[in-house]
Amino acid sequence: MSCHPYAAITAQRLLPVLRNADADEVVRHTAALLAAGCRAVELTTSTPGWAEAVARTVPLADAHGRPALIGVGTVTTAEAARTALDAGAAFLVSPYPAPEVRQVAGERGAVFIEGGFTPGEIASAVRSGGAAKVFPAHVGGPRFISSLKAVLPDALIIPTGGIKPGEVREWLAAGAAAVGVGNGLPADPAELAAVFADLAQPCCGHCAGTEPRP
Repeated sequence: MSCHPYAAITAQRLLPVLRNADADEVVRHTAALLAAGCRAVELTTSTPGWAEAVARTVPLADAHGRPALIGVGTVTTAEAARTALDAGAAFLVSPYPAPEVRQVAGERGAVFIEGGFTPGEIASAVRSGGAAKVFPAHVGGPRFISSLKAVLPDALIIPTGGIKPGEVREWLAAGAAAVGVGNGLPADPAELAAVFADLAQPCCGHCAGTEPRP
């Protein structure tokens, strides 16, 4: 069951962004998210031992038995991009325009969600990779996303930064394809599972028969 990361992320609609103390904590946190119904998780290079964490989480599966899609965020250099991909990352994410990362992604045929804030930066990212991370999203708010979608109607826009789990639907209603959330997800397994179950949509044909009902 092989899905494009964009299909999984937009079906999941909430993309957890993990910044943990060490690799062990990342692995525990990721395993909890996968057990709760999450499939795509973004780790970050700000975590000590992040490459090890990627390598250890890539072989995991979600609650439906589908392979985890582990991305790496805060990737801003060619070296970090190569390290992430060598560790098995399914996608790369930057917080702002990163030409070096874009080049490596192109060479390796990798999925790269490039960050930006201005309409020009976001349009450039979308032209290059089909999607863009809007960061820091809280500065512009959901109305900013609505304005961007008016001129980039087909773009997959993923706002991230300062967004709480309870605010996700407001951003989706404004046109976000998915929303990055770094803090505030519940620790209780049942409550965490409820968050993803409430937001989840069907993914793609590769997932037929394994998807929860919308």
